[in-house]
Amino acid sequence: MSPTSADTAPSAHPVIEPGTVLVMETREGRLGQWLLDGRHRLLADEPKEAGGDDAGPGPYELLLMSLGACTAMTLRLYAERKGWPLERVLVRLRHSRVHAADCVECDEKPVLLDHIDRTITLEGALDAAQRDRLMAIADKCPVHRTLSAPIRIETHRA
Repeated sequence: MSPTSADTAPSAHPVIEPGTVLVMETREGRLGQWLLDGRHRLLADEPKEAGGDDAGPGPYELLLMSLGACTAMTLRLYAERKGWPLERVLVRLRHSRVHAADCVECDEKPVLLDHIDRTITLEGALDAAQRDRLMAIADKCPVHRTLSAPIRIETHRA
């Protein structure tokens, strides 16, 4: 999906305060969304089988990308601070919904839990202790901590 002249005109996208993200429909296709942070413009959509045009990653793919990027950045910064020979970080992620095996009310209704599989590949001449420490640090990336903690989302009407 290519942006139209209306989408690329400076007045088409409102000014966005630092620390704020604005999501707005592209008005092209059924589900396409512009993701704006004031400095960058990304495109999100749903795959064709979900009713979209597949013009960009879907919401769960974006979520996984956020976790993967934060994980890799956190590991890079830690390894640099320690002076470790980390050459490259690869983070492979997959999201699924799995039936809860240990819920109290499973007889009353089926319960699904969101599950993310994250596989981290560390390239470089790292010893076993360094690799173990980096794997522990991966769980300390800010996005991982946000997703792992209780979160409260408040919705307001504009």
